[in-house]
Amino acid sequence: MIQRSCVTWRTTKALDGQTFEADDEIAAEFPLTIRLDGEEFATLVCSPSDLHDLVVGFLASEGIIRSAEEIKTFTLDEVRGMAYVDLHRPQSSAKELHSKRLIGSCCGKSRQFYFHNDARTARTVAGGAAIAPQRCFELMKRMQDSSVEFHLTGGVHNAAFFDEADLMEVRSDIGRHNALDKLFGHSLRQRASMRRGVIAFSGRLSSEVVLKAAKIGCPILLSKSAPTDLALRLAEDLGMTCVGFIRANSMNVYTHPQRILL
Repeated sequence: MIQRSCVTWRTTKALDGQTFEADDEIAAEFPLTIRLDGEEFATLVCSPSDLHDLVVGFLASEGIIRSAEEIKTFTLDEVRGMAYVDLHRPQSSAKELHSKRLIGSCCGKSRQFYFHNDARTARTVAGGAAIAPQRCFELMKRMQDSSVEFHLTGGVHNAAFFDEADLMEVRSDIGRHNALDKLFGHSLRQRASMRRGVIAFSGRLSSEVVLKAAKIGCPILLSKSAPTDLALRLAEDLGMTCVGFIRANSMNVYTHPQRILL
């Protein structure tokens, strides 16, 4: 049985002092367990869409792979909620390094907060085209307008990538990190660079979100929400332009403003 991203739930609604029964669309929540080279590696709680992209992007974000070609076989069992991945070169240290903290010696630098795999895979973002403020407003609107799951449920995060030719890829998930991993996985599977594009994102700009964008290599990160201080320190350190609170005709440019033509 193929999993659905939305399910129908019978609901009692209250409106203007009246109650009535109606069907409501609810975002599906789906546990997906990844078995890597025969061993259980991680379980992701996610939306059951674009699961191949999600697994590839997650493994790349965790530093397990650098390209989709490193995967020897990939099998998805949606009924059991399992993804079986075998690599051409199995990594015996993958589980040991997964989510292990690294205390860095770079005094005063944001990178002392990285996880071990973040230190291996996050990289400084250079270059990228400059864009006008109106373009930021337009891209955020297009991202939100394109998400069918969000309009049905209001219960998912959206991430969209726009390249220089204005082609758009959108991914949605109940987890904001998963939405970015789905974009990452798509780019790796298509062998498409994201180094001269823009990511529009619906969620808060946390340190984890900035790190994922840095691993993807995208220089500009747009959001309708707020950033955290650690996220901005990381963005400053990594050369990434972060723009938040994009609403109607206003926004805040927090880091590396040279890419926004103010």
